[in-house]
Amino acid sequence: MPTPIDTVRLHETPEGVDLALRVAGPAPRAIAYLLDVVIRFALLIVVLPLAAFSGFGTGLILLALFGLEWLYPVFFEVRSGATPGKRSMGLMVVHDDGTPVRLPASLIRNLLRTVDFLPILYGVGLVSMLVDRDFRRLGDLAAGTLVVYADTPPEKPSIPQVAAQAPPAGLALEAQQAILAFAERGHALSEARRIELAEILAGSVGRRGEAAVAQVNAWAAWLARGAPEGRG
Repeated sequence: MPTPIDTVRLHETPEGVDLALRVAGPAPRAIAYLLDVVIRFALLIVVLPLAAFSGFGTGLILLALFGLEWLYPVFFEVRSGATPGKRSMGLMVVHDDGTPVRLPASLIRNLLRTVDFLPILYGVGLVSMLVDRDFRRLGDLAAGTLVVYADTPPEKPSIPQVAAQAPPAGLALEAQQAILAFAERGHALSEARRIELAEILAGSVGRRGEAAVAQVNAWAAWLARGAPEGRG
């Protein structure tokens, strides 16, 4: 079996749909980490004036340090899948089956950062990512998580907003599907190709040129909203 040369991993859902996950490598993850360090440092500066309140203030600062180190990543990962640093890099954390990361997995992967950090500057984590085909550090391996690109889902295809017109009676299902597919994707075709296909689909009513395109789009609008009772 040939070794994959890209970073796209396919996971088949229980519904039989292949879910494509584009895993992130060490470089964007390192930049995201540095951005989070800057954000946490800025938040720490905000609470530093509490030191003026002596012991009570020092206790609050220690609590803030604990929260920023351990709760900051868990909170954002469970809430939205990504810390602000990861979000700015277009990354997010998911389970290795593509589902949103939950609290137990997020806790495990972040607690094990102490091991990944050894001996210095995430040395163990970097080696782990370089030898793993999915760029997982030890925390990810233990928690069953992946860091992937939060790709924008494709836009839902739309039908041109034109006056609906019923297609010829008894139109086969395959022909109805072809009409809807044409209406959804026709805008991406060249004018000549669009007219060619429309004339084939509207051949039964003798439409030609742009009149054929308009006829097919009108039929698609009628099919998209559903046939009224007694038709279809």
